[in-house]
Amino acid sequence: MRPPASLGGMFEKSTWIRLPRNVVVGHGVLDSTVEAVSELHLGGRPLVVTSPTPREIAADRVVEAFTAAGAEPATVVVEAASFAAVERVVETARAEEAGFLVGVGGGKAIDIAKMASDSLSAGFVSVPTAASHDGIVSGRGSVPEGDTRHSVAAEPPLAVVADTEIIADAPWRLTTAGCADIISNFTAVRDWQLAHRLQGVPYSEYAGALSRMTAELLVERADSIKQGLEESAWIVVKALVSSGVAMSIADSSRPASGAEHLFSHQLDRLAPGTALHGHQVGVGALLTEYLHTGREGRWRDARAALRRIGAPTTAAELGVESETVVAALASAHEIRDRYTILGDGISEAAAHEAAAVTGVIEA
Repeated sequence: MRPPASLGGMFEKSTWIRLPRNVVVGHGVLDSTVEAVSELHLGGRPLVVTSPTPREIAADRVVEAFTAAGAEPATVVVEAASFAAVERVVETARAEEAGFLVGVGGGKAIDIAKMASDSLSAGFVSVPTAASHDGIVSGRGSVPEGDTRHSVAAEPPLAVVADTEIIADAPWRLTTAGCADIISNFTAVRDWQLAHRLQGVPYSEYAGALSRMTAELLVERADSIKQGLEESAWIVVKALVSSGVAMSIADSSRPASGAEHLFSHQLDRLAPGTALHGHQVGVGALLTEYLHTGREGRWRDARAALRRIGAPTTAAELGVESETVVAALASAHEIRDRYTILGDGISEAAAHEAAAVTGVIEA
């Protein structure tokens, strides 16, 4: 009798987890960027990728620090997230013989830098100036194209330098969007577990537990997250880092992206540019939690936490019509081939019920 694979030496499963080697979070740590990078022993000159406002806030200081250290950095300023911007960064990196890229800014600059790094097979360092989403650590990049937003594999950062003094001064709505993005991990993990049970999708208990714990941290500490309080930036950044690490462990966006993200992407099509991504997935999490668990589910806890931090919980607060929310939820399954509670689609009646019961739209 042939022994089971787990006992007879036939086990062939393997994985390669890429995690940041240095994560520096706290007051005034922007000045530690060069030190954090030096410990990575990266070759070549740095290319700093930023956008106009983050350049004034932080990127110029990073460039000056690298210059003082003799690194002779180059700089690219991007105006909008696009695949053309990614290609421009790649071309600049090659022309300037850059050895690694440093993304300084919000989602736009960091996503473009990480996608360019992936194309170049070069190291990437993340220096966020706002805590608006978990992309500051994840190996995914998001770029809009027409009425569609593409989420693609990208180079995860070798180091993260998050200065809470700078992040605390960012527009508050960006921080509440980051909080809502983390809180939505509840439903992302539910969808992942469902896909595992019904479709055989690989599931990581460790990554799932880390993602859930991160969401629970935000819900439990929602009262501590207040505008202008630097400790709030500390809590949110650490949660975003944990969420990004969960995705790296899983080698998938599954720990932080389920039906609530499909709903958000569909809203981007139906009402482009209306609300922030994090706010949309926060509302989407209320809807999909109801679909998973009904009236007795934890969507009330999530809604209460979102309200305490000042994040939207209704269609009106997102700035979209009630009919648009219902239509987005009913058609969100069309966004990508990812099994979630939405399955092959739900009826508009079911979508309307979820939105009305959770208070996302008026009953």
